[in-house]
Amino acid sequence: QVQLTESGGGLVQAGASLRLSCAASGRTFNNWHMGWFRQAPGKEREFIARITWSSGNTEYADSVKGRFTISKDTAKNTVYLQMNSLKPEDTAVYYCAARYYISQTYTVWGQGTQVTVSS
Repeated sequence: QVQLTESGGGLVQAGASLRLSCAASGRTFNNWHMGWFRQAPGKEREFIARITWSSGNTEYADSVKGRFTISKDTAKNTVYLQMNSLKPEDTAVYYCAARYYISQTYTVWGQGTQVTVSS
């Protein structure tokens, strides 16, 4: 069974950093894209970043470009989201997700981890 498990969320002050982890199990993801999304209260789920497992190519939302970095550790089957210079508007539940490289739909989702940034 394919499973994604996020960790690393918490409560921090504005300007601080956090690193989220997404441990993947149940299969290898060589032909998959791994993404991070977030959902703030009362708002729709928002795309944050993506990494292609095989090539390492990345893509970011404009709202986090230059502050967040997505990366992977193939040996640990884990994807990371390094978040720097956090702002109160970054407060949300952060989700890890996976989609097959020829699909436009993320079909595997983690349970989410809460990130709260105080001003």
